[in-house]
Amino acid sequence: MRTLSLMTKSGDTISPLAERCRPSSLEEFIGQEHLLTGKKIIRSMIDGGEAFSLILWGDPGTGKTTLARLIAQYCSMDPHFLSAISAGVADVRKVIEIGRENRKNGTQTLLFLDEIHRFNKAQQDSVLASVESGDIVLIGATTENPSFNVISPLLSRTRVLKLRTLTADELVTILDNAVSRDEALASGGVTFAEGVKSMMAAAAGGDARRLLNILETAFSLSESGHIEKQHVEEAVKNSMLYYDRAGDRHYDTISAFIKSLRGSDPNAAVYYLARMILAGEDPLFIARRMVIFASEDIGNASPTALNLAVSTMTAVQNIGLPEAEIILSQCVTFLASCPKSNASYLAIKNAKSTASRLSGEVPLHLRNAPTSLMKEMGYATGYKYPHDFTGHFVREVYLPEEINGAVFYEPSQEGGEKAIAERLARLWPDKYRG
Repeated sequence: MRTLSLMTKSGDTISPLAERCRPSSLEEFIGQEHLLTGKKIIRSMIDGGEAFSLILWGDPGTGKTTLARLIAQYCSMDPHFLSAISAGVADVRKVIEIGRENRKNGTQTLLFLDEIHRFNKAQQDSVLASVESGDIVLIGATTENPSFNVISPLLSRTRVLKLRTLTADELVTILDNAVSRDEALASGGVTFAEGVKSMMAAAAGGDARRLLNILETAFSLSESGHIEKQHVEEAVKNSMLYYDRAGDRHYDTISAFIKSLRGSDPNAAVYYLARMILAGEDPLFIARRMVIFASEDIGNASPTALNLAVSTMTAVQNIGLPEAEIILSQCVTFLASCPKSNASYLAIKNAKSTASRLSGEVPLHLRNAPTSLMKEMGYATGYKYPHDFTGHFVREVYLPEEINGAVFYEPSQEGGEKAIAERLARLWPDKYRG
């Protein structure tokens, strides 16, 4: 195994590759052209030499911290970088005090607050007045939707900028820059087997930091500095995909998963399943969502779907990963390939809507009559027992008088539900058509 030199000439431990390759100028920065080119907002701010408060919203490794550093550098600011994970209100107040003093000298003070969404309301409130007065310029970084996690008064005093996930071409450029500019890599004679760069870019998932971590690990695994596919595969095992189980990536991925199932695309559905498994999603969460889906989106078009989904949930609970992923895959591919119908879902939705407005009396002949008094009052009188009739069916009034004739369940013409539709049309020709 090849190892990178972990010490500088002075004997100090060197930083991780991602930190060593952090851009020190706008020319070195890759990506986010919608914010940095021409008269775009960050470029205009830098060219004007005076910063204003921002919320940078984007996935990990898209350049939020680097952009804040460059803004501070080009605008000649006094920068202070805090993380909401470890910092508290006391740390923020220290920066605010520095900002008040700097303001007297005409110097802007930058408070960069990483993962600002982790600050609670009271903590976020602590910076409001100082942002408004100009004592500090706040740049908050977040991977979460700020409309859900940043208080409204703070949002109104900042500009929210959405950073885009880096493209494969941008990641390859970052990779090439790292190899040519980093002293440890350049001296190691790094080379790549065919297709390896693209493989690394794909595995990074738009995250430049993850890309450089994969590169650093893959290089350490190589014997001569020549990186092969097996080196990347091993490096990726030790570099988890970003997937916040309480944040946007969680909801975006499960949304894409369900929509792929609904769209009858087993390939897309099993792909999103794989992403969730690799990212450490709870397999029971996935299984529970498929149980709901089997009824909501397939229903009577393929009634066995619900049986399989429930069996999958039970099996996943009893077996666990890694074997459970095979069971999940079987269920995913089956559900995606099934005929679809949301008729059952619409039936209860429509029935609830009607029941909330109209609560008509239950017809007397349908009521329970456990006492003689109830029988004397006509309860259950005239009820026709369907099994006493040909075909085990007799036309009867079952709905309250006010809504008699209402139709809540309208079966589709898909899968097994087509046969249901045909039978109902024979039984209730005034309500259903064949």
